[in-house]
Amino acid sequence: MRRLVALLLAACWIGGAGPRTVRAVGDGRVVVAMPLGRGDIPIYASADWRQPQPAITRAVLVIHGLNRDADRYFADAQKARVAAGPSGATSLMLAPQFLADQDIAANALGPEMLHWATNDWSAGKPAHGPIPASAFDALDAILARLADRALFPKLTEVVVAGHSAGGQVVQRYAVAGRGEAALTSVGVHVRYVVANPSSYVYFTPDRPLPGGGFAPFAGAAACPAFDQWKYGFAGGMPPYVQGTAASLEQRYAMRDVVILLGGADDDPHLKVLDKSCSGEAEGTDHLSRGLAYAAYLRGRGHSAAPFVIPGVAHNGGRMFGSACGLAALFDRPGCPPP
Repeated sequence: MRRLVALLLAACWIGGAGPRTVRAVGDGRVVVAMPLGRGDIPIYASADWRQPQPAITRAVLVIHGLNRDADRYFADAQKARVAAGPSGATSLMLAPQFLADQDIAANALGPEMLHWATNDWSAGKPAHGPIPASAFDALDAILARLADRALFPKLTEVVVAGHSAGGQVVQRYAVAGRGEAALTSVGVHVRYVVANPSSYVYFTPDRPLPGGGFAPFAGAAACPAFDQWKYGFAGGMPPYVQGTAASLEQRYAMRDVVILLGGADDDPHLKVLDKSCSGEAEGTDHLSRGLAYAAYLRGRGHSAAPFVIPGVAHNGGRMFGSACGLAALFDRPGCPPP
């Protein structure tokens, strides 16, 4: 029966009549446990990280974009690890996958698999089943396993990286995420690499002005959701997000966050660009939004100088494979200062 449903859904996708489903599902699993029960997410891993990995000194998580194509992101991450040379030689590569509701039947997956409304995972919203976990809860579970010294006795660095919608996850997890504590408690440093997200979460109602600078958003009356989560803190926060905007900003300022921007990612008509009024309040395209957000942070006393990758548009593989991408993921020398 599951096989029949999968074939029917695939036929709808090919014909353009149904919601898009993923073409591949990660062969590993991560258990996300909550008081209400447990759920699983798929994951790709470069080694069996359920077993002790005494040679691993660095773990790099790469989070996919809106298409949930963790297989492609994992392949790109593996290429980047090879390109990093000795800097990547003792790195564990991980690519978690956040599935949409339609992916479950289409891939004949069991009831234990977590699934979200198509894009809800990118905002940290609760899953539709089997438990109301968020992608942030899943990242907590991954980081908790990496903090197990019986499995990773020599681990010193964990990098949580994401491109496009994955960059949205990482930027907001850098603000609200709680999983870092398990790693820092055993002496592991955590870095967040945010590449070409469509939007950022602001700590105040200020937004960029067309001529430069920042002011309370003039279009608030016509766009009342502009400062709601996932764009701000005026309301709508998912259950995972705990704390005030001020307290979360203070913690964010203390974290190691690297922003990577494609120098050619400036198409205001790009299909994956957030074209809602809330997204448009942050800028016209991926590049302008990233530059504006970094300027906003600097204006609030943060150290925030984005690395702009010349000639690269909205392409995760080229971003992470660039000199500055390799520096951010693997500390490989060669990235000029911003």
